[in-house]
Formats: sequence, C-alpha cells, structure tokens
Amino acid sequence: MNRRELLSATAALAGTAVIGAAAPEAPAQGDTLRVLCWSEMTEPESVYPKGIHGTVADVLNKLPNVKATVASLNDPDQGVSDAVLAQTDVITWFGHQKHGQVRDDRVDAIVKRMRENGLGFFALHSSHYSKVLKKSLNSSGDLGGVGDGGMETVYVINPKHPIAKGVSDFTIPAEEFYDEPFGIPDDHTLVFISVFEKKSPEGKVRKFRSGACFEVGKGRLFYFRPGHETFPTWHMPEVHKIVQNATLWLGRKV
Repeated sequence: MNRRELLSATAALAGTAVIGAAAPEAPAQGDTLRVLCWSEMTEPESVYPKGIHGTVADVLNKLPNVKATVASLNDPDQGVSDAVLAQTDVITWFGHQKHGQVRDDRVDAIVKRMRENGLGFFALHSSHYSKVLKKSLNSSGDLGGVGDGGMETVYVINPKHPIAKGVSDFTIPAEEFYDEPFGIPDDHTLVFISVFEKKSPEGKVRKFRSGACFEVGKGRLFYFRPGHETFPTWHMPEVHKIVQNATLWLGRKV
C-alpha cells in the first residue's frame, strides 16, 4: 500500500477527523511532570516481569524532569485516590479483562480532573474499552473485530505532530489486529494508522486508527492501539519513543 492509498484510506476511516497537528503550547519550564502508570495487572509476567505499567514507567523515568510511579487495580482506592490524582499530571492506563471492576467513583474522579484540572490520559491498547475513555469521550469504544493480525505496520500520517517527533513508519513482527469501525468521536487528531498483514476472510486489507488525540475540557487524551499483552511490543524502541512523546504532549510539555 503506497502513501497516497494510505492517506485516502485514512480519510475514509476517520470521517471528519482532523488530520493536522494541533498548535503546541509553550511548555512549563523547570517543573517535574508527574506521571502515574496504571495497570489492572493481567499481563503475563513472562513477557512483562514488572507489568506493562512498570515497563512504561521505566521508559518515562529516562526523561529529564519526569517522575513516573506505578499503581494497580489492587491498590487502595484502586490506585487512583483523590490524593493521588491531586499529585498527578498524566495517567498511562492499561486495562483489558477487568474494565468492569474499576469503580465508577474513581472513573468520575479521573474524568473530572481531566475536564477541570487538565489531567492527561494515555489509553494503552485494549483501554479503548476502559470506562475512563468511554466516559470522557462519550463513546462506546467498540471495535469492528479483533484477532491474530500477523505483522503490523504502523504508518506515521501526521509527522508534524509532537507525538510523531523522531518516529518513522515501523513494523511490529506479530500483533493482534483491531478492525474498523471504531467507536470514537470523529473530532480527533490522527497521528498513526496501522495496516495488518493478515486480511479478512473476504480478502479485505485491515486498517485501523492507531494513534488518536482528543481534547477533553482542559485535559487531553491519547489512544495508542499496539501493545497486546502477550507480545513484547512495549519493549520496542519505536514504541518507547511514542510513549515518551505522547506523555510529554499530554502533560503540555511540548
């Protein structure tokens, strides 16, 4: 698939989505970006000994002026008490099998801090179906299908966006596919789109919006599709760069 075909397919997938980059705001100088890396802890230890949240925290703590800590569903107040949220600028969130176990009062508290206080929320992979994403975007988060996708190619379709800085098109050797339609609002800025090696039974090439940005009141949300927990996707350097860029964008540091 050439880039002209890809951009045409992107326009069809995204409907009225905004493809251009939002104007960056001036970063705050000299202060620490406080990041809470959260997981429901269903990822296999054989692939992620520290959990996906621990892997993400290690990547973020390599950045200057970033302090990333971890929390999980098993912690008091499910790791997102009011006191913790008051000391958090960005949350990275991995949920998969236990979305329904996240308490509604904690979801409400997170969404309120997004809308009123500028909290950033980074939804990882299967967190398209998290309560926070669905409530903050007033969307279903539903997919058209899911399964073994073989190799995934991630295309940078918005290279001027801060999240794409230093990132080129790359491949993931093996990943789960998601298929359109995708139950998210159309008023998003699209940064990445994925094309999967394995086609549908009808021979259709599977394409999916894999990096989408949203404004939620005073806060921001970024959804990143790759990263099924049985694959080592979160160990890839290209993904590390996206994690760092996205977190800085969510925290309005770029």
